Amino acid sequence: MASKVYWADLRADFRENLQQKLTRLMKTAGMGEIDFDKKYVAIKMHFGEPGNLAFLRPNWAKTVADFVKERGGKPFLTDCNTLYVGGRKNGLDHLDTAMLNGFNPMTTGCQVIIADGIKGSDEVEVPVAGGEYVRSAKIGRAVMDADVFISLNHFKGHESAGFGGALKNIGMGCGSRAGKMEQHNAGKPHVEQKRCVGCKVCTKICAHSAITVEDRKAAIDHSKCVGCGRCIAVCARNAITINFDESHTNLSRKMAEYAKAVVDGRPCFHISLVIDVSPNCDCRAENDAAIVPNVGMFASFDPVALDMACVDAVNAQPPLRDTAADAGDCHDHDYFHRIHPDTDWMSCLEHAEKLGLGTREYELVKI
Repeated sequence: MASKVYWADLRADFRENLQQKLTRLMKTAGMGEIDFDKKYVAIKMHFGEPGNLAFLRPNWAKTVADFVKERGGKPFLTDCNTLYVGGRKNGLDHLDTAMLNGFNPMTTGCQVIIADGIKGSDEVEVPVAGGEYVRSAKIGRAVMDADVFISLNHFKGHESAGFGGALKNIGMGCGSRAGKMEQHNAGKPHVEQKRCVGCKVCTKICAHSAITVEDRKAAIDHSKCVGCGRCIAVCARNAITINFDESHTNLSRKMAEYAKAVVDGRPCFHISLVIDVSPNCDCRAENDAAIVPNVGMFASFDPVALDMACVDAVNAQPPLRDTAADAGDCHDHDYFHRIHPDTDWMSCLEHAEKLGLGTREYELVKI
């Protein structure tokens, strides 16, 4: 049976601005039917990497937070720390980045909480019902503490997943550092010796005595290492890293299983804005030109149907000239595969459907 996905274009006039239109979309799509009264509500979104300008503006987050507060809920914006080097590697830098990009209580009407804490280790292990790749997902604690979960997604391309939509924002985004490592990597972290100065901070943070320092160079004993990623967070020289060596297909399926762990057992709703569709993730410290014209706002209780509808909507647009999607005589009408040919985005949707997260069949309802 097809799931309903609600869509609104981006036309506006003096009678209704875009934030008011998003509110009408949420109401029409049934988000108001959720019992928010006195409930903690996690609004999962991406705060953007410093230097990137494609991320969603704080105004969109405020519209969602206000909708929740008007119904008695206690919303907070949240994301988990990153596995790679950048402006969101630990909880303090992450908060600095969020505020630098405009996310604070004054602009959004609610607090910002980094879900997996200062060092990316504040996590909850959540069993994955029907999981084939992940037995228990490592999810940021604040995400799992919430009574209601809402994903607010910027729909765009992605270097490893093909595109980033609801399932990517939920599955990868809600994983703690160890959770992200499990999805991206089949091994353990290692030390790039040329960067290491032997400060021994990593040895102090390791709870399993897996790191030793000799001749001012750290080394990790993989027989003791559990892959928690704490050492990555504290290394000031960015000398500790992982190999992003998991296959794109396995990565996509693991993301689906992580998303399953996040949404099971509580009310959830999903909103995707198909605007500024950059070819790569908002995790990049820059953003390339948008590949298609802005499409609109989408909302659904079904994250699988939502992602499928957004993919179809993007692929139905003409490519913008002189962008990554403008490939001349190329006959591949899947822009995300055209830009990132080694990715396998459909495997995420297929696996999510198999897990019972939703269906790829959808009925598009224009408001």
